[in-house]
This record gives sequence, structure tokens and C-alpha cells, in this order.
Amino acid sequence: MRYLLLATGWLSVALGVIGIFLPVLPTTPFLLLAAACFARSSPRFHHWLVNHPKLGPWIRDYLSGEGIPLKGKVYAIGLMWLSIGLSCYLVPLIWARGFMLTSAVLVSIYILRQKTLRRPS
Repeated sequence: MRYLLLATGWLSVALGVIGIFLPVLPTTPFLLLAAACFARSSPRFHHWLVNHPKLGPWIRDYLSGEGIPLKGKVYAIGLMWLSIGLSCYLVPLIWARGFMLTSAVLVSIYILRQKTLRRPS
């Protein structure tokens, strides 16, 4: 089980990093999954991920309940709707469009309901 969690954790880290550059992949959920997998399989990797200078703040801010930065909310919702809009244009199946639009609405509501992180200027 430990090796499965480690493999899932590293795969999630890889997908999270790719998600920084590709708007179709969400970064934070993959990093949160990686942190959860590492917490159960490797305290060393969990510590590395949570304290990483670039990836760590995304996890720490969310887990501490401080919220999501406004810039992150705008970026996530904007790119999600852009990619969903393009997908709906390219996919002719009405049920698939309905599924994508319903998912986008629910994810948008979830993101908007999260606390907005205020960083001191």
C-alpha cells in the first residue's frame, strides 16, 4: 500500500506541475492529493512538498484555511471557462456539453465560496 501511495503522490506532483502551465489541468487538487498520499506513506516527501518554495504555499494556504488568493480564483475560473467553452464548441454531443457546463458551474461555485486569501502588500 505504501508504494501505491508513493506512486500516486509522485504522479499527482507531476500532474500538478504540468497543470501550472496547462489550463486544462488543475494544479491545487493534484498537489493536495500528493500531500495526502505522502502524509500516509512518507513523512520525508510530505515535508518536502509542504515546505517547497514554489509548490508548498498552494498547499499550506488551502490546508490552513487561509483561502485562495484572488488572482488564483480569477485565473482558475477564467481558464476553466475558456477551456470548457472551447470543448463545448468542439463536442457536438448535447449530453457531454451539459455535463461539462454543469461541472464548470459547480466548480466555479466551490471556488467562489472559498475564503479569499489577503496577502499584505
